[in-house]
Amino acid sequence: MDVNEFTLEQLREDLAGLSPEEHGFTYLDVERRPQHHGRLSGWILSVKDLTDVAGMPTSLGHVERTYMAEETDPFVQELIDAGALIIGKSATPELGLRVDTEPVGLPHPDNPLYPGHTPGGSSGGAAVQVARGLLRAAHASDGGGSIRVPAAACGVVGFKPSGEDLSVPGFITRSVADAATLHGLQPRTPRARIGVLTAPLFAEVEVAPHMVRAVNEAAARLEGAGFETVAISPYPQAAATFEAFQHIFTHRLADLDFAEGYAGWIRAQGRRVTDLEHSLARWHAIVLPGVLTKFWQVDAILTPTLAFDPPRRGHFLALDHQENFDEQTRWSPWGSLFNVAKLPAISVPWPVPHHPPVGVHLGGITLDDASLLGLAHVLHP
Repeated sequence: MDVNEFTLEQLREDLAGLSPEEHGFTYLDVERRPQHHGRLSGWILSVKDLTDVAGMPTSLGHVERTYMAEETDPFVQELIDAGALIIGKSATPELGLRVDTEPVGLPHPDNPLYPGHTPGGSSGGAAVQVARGLLRAAHASDGGGSIRVPAAACGVVGFKPSGEDLSVPGFITRSVADAATLHGLQPRTPRARIGVLTAPLFAEVEVAPHMVRAVNEAAARLEGAGFETVAISPYPQAAATFEAFQHIFTHRLADLDFAEGYAGWIRAQGRRVTDLEHSLARWHAIVLPGVLTKFWQVDAILTPTLAFDPPRRGHFLALDHQENFDEQTRWSPWGSLFNVAKLPAISVPWPVPHHPPVGVHLGGITLDDASLLGLAHVLHP
């Protein structure tokens, strides 16, 4: 695929007649021009509406939180310096707190594969733009599955790199190769033992048969490519990991000065986390990669990305806050493991007969980012 297939002229044509629900932008400026020339020249990207771009509004997923950004986020500035053109902002839920994309007071993007259903979140606007073919790639971020969930829900690729925090920036793309290019990585195919896990880790939920089938078919492709695969089961400390995730995730929202509804509930949860609980959660995250390596004795694990198909828009927000949180976990009961452990993970689309593609998820245990991308390329060449 040539980057020149995605031009401003083509984007203007493709946007004609699309509503904000269909295109997923909260702000759009197709008159902008690249500021620099470099390795990403020709790439046209949107930026998630939690992240600042100087001269563009940032809504943080709530119309009353909107402000005009005066400086550009360093990760995004690196893209601009490398020649990428930033033409707008993509929709996200308030503060990126949920795995749907229903910002307060702003349009709610629709899923291109499942009309009337959520595109997932919190990088849902980005996934919609890539899935509709408006953009070749879109900036995103992942603090609990927020790149991989919408990628799976919309049938595209979502790579969460390793990092130093629960949340890391990344991209939703049309291919594994594009993810590697944007991160400046050269994928390499590793020698690896792959654990296959279809049982949910962090919630009691029945995994849809077509999700299990996709994982089994993906495992067969890996075996055919010479990789050893082995069935694995949930590790004994999974409940402690999810508690650590909740403590780290909510604690950082404890000092919000303006919070109501679901955001207010998350803030309240964070204020209940003691300093000791937060310290223990962070320690759990530090030792977790070693725990996983010792228990599973594999280099990567293969799971579904989602337990079932995307629900209808409004599904999560119709629930009370605790049930909303629990239902989000049931939908994606594997992804946050790799946020806590700070390990790389990727969702790639897998074809299912008479059904939109579904996401299969590879998470690195001993593999670095480049090796995980090389492994993912076997599944999505």
